[in-house]
Amino acid sequence: MIESLVVGFLNIWIWPAPLYMFVGILIGLFIGIIPSLGGNFCLCILIPFIFKMDPKIALSFLLGAHAVVATGGSITAVLLNTPGSEMNAATLLDGFPLTQKGQGGRALGNALTASGVGGVLGALFLALSLPIMRKIVLAFGPPEFFMMTVFGISFIAVVGKGSLFKSLIAGLLGLLISLIGYDPITGVVRFNFGTMYLYEGVNLLPVMMGLFAIAEMIDLGIKGGSIQQETALDKDEKVGVLEGIKDVFRHWWLTLRCSFLGAFIGMVPGLGGTIAAFVAYGHAVQTSKHPEKFGTGIVEGVIAPEAANNAKEGGSLIPTVGFGIPGSSGMAILLGAFMIIGIIPGPQMLTTKLSLTWSMVWLVAIANVIGVFICLLLANKFVKIAQVRASLLVPIVIVLSLVGTYAVDMSFYGLVIAGIFGIIGYQMKKYKFSRATVIIGLVLGDIAERNLHLSLMLYKGLFIIRPITLILLAMTVITIMLPFLGKNKISKEIT
Repeated sequence: MIESLVVGFLNIWIWPAPLYMFVGILIGLFIGIIPSLGGNFCLCILIPFIFKMDPKIALSFLLGAHAVVATGGSITAVLLNTPGSEMNAATLLDGFPLTQKGQGGRALGNALTASGVGGVLGALFLALSLPIMRKIVLAFGPPEFFMMTVFGISFIAVVGKGSLFKSLIAGLLGLLISLIGYDPITGVVRFNFGTMYLYEGVNLLPVMMGLFAIAEMIDLGIKGGSIQQETALDKDEKVGVLEGIKDVFRHWWLTLRCSFLGAFIGMVPGLGGTIAAFVAYGHAVQTSKHPEKFGTGIVEGVIAPEAANNAKEGGSLIPTVGFGIPGSSGMAILLGAFMIIGIIPGPQMLTTKLSLTWSMVWLVAIANVIGVFICLLLANKFVKIAQVRASLLVPIVIVLSLVGTYAVDMSFYGLVIAGIFGIIGYQMKKYKFSRATVIIGLVLGDIAERNLHLSLMLYKGLFIIRPITLILLAMTVITIMLPFLGKNKISKEIT
């Protein structure tokens, strides 16, 4: 094991692998910053370049790019309320309010540093899990997947600030949208309104671009001024960025917990970074001494999701490398790339080719560190975006959002959906409905429905008594009850 660890580390520095890794990092950061493109798009455009490449060089190129996409996406999430990818959706909840308070530099320092630390800890999680990954991954079946998604849906009660009733309505809207398209078991098409585009359901990215990016620009255009509405608290933005870096290490225990939580969720096939980020955010709210401050601009609300979504990459490599089971949609594309360059996932990756697996671990960790370092060097420049007046910023952000939305599936209908949800998102913001809970419902609804059907077919109603399922059920009940218990406690203190 130790010999393979050393050999794997040395292999990634054999020239020209470091050059390809650096180029991949730059491409990944650039694509991450452009709204709605994300890691899947990044891998898809890079795969044609890896034909006839040496496997070690191709890995450096692909993993270097893929590891830092979420890091780039956090920049626009914090500054423009526009997530670079779906993984950055949870970062909006507190990152953007911090920018509006004039603490954009601090929020960027939080997001970027947490991303880097999470990426390194996710790679460490992968390394520590190599000997026991088979038992862990195989312990999860449809009942566990279903209950994990129900656990995620229960965070609607935690994430939605303000009225719990409004949060539940918004979450229900997301669940209803997830039912559009064909039934995963019967194949019956539902609510497609006679359009072929909706046969596959509503794509997440146009909805997210509308609810957040376009809605925010509509609101900014009506109000005028700039995003940074309040007097800047950070007179020197470099000081703000440094303060944000320190915040991550001040909250080291939260960073550590959310990183390993994200890595664990990434390890479970089919869940992905969006779920990891929202669960980590909900965990941060539940364990905080001042949960009422979340959603108003608090550093813990930025650190938790960013640590989790980058750590997820290390975790999702586990089933991909060990069994050829992709841990996320990005890993499914990466699995295809492995086949192209002659890497066959399976038990041999943990025995005869262990050094190659260790090279992947090192690549994920080092790419995250380099990506974060590059972004931190430019962070004080990025913050100036929040000070640009609305008349210049609004058309640029809307155009970038629509271009990114169109690039996802090359369909005019995607632009229509983004526009419709832009109007809905503006009205939700105006009347204080939680837009984040819509995303939670939309992301988890399809996964929950599919795994519920499979669980009932395989185990009937007895799936609920499986050990891991029972544990997740107990966690779900506790999560739902906590907001009510907290309100009772507050009312008693007042009386």
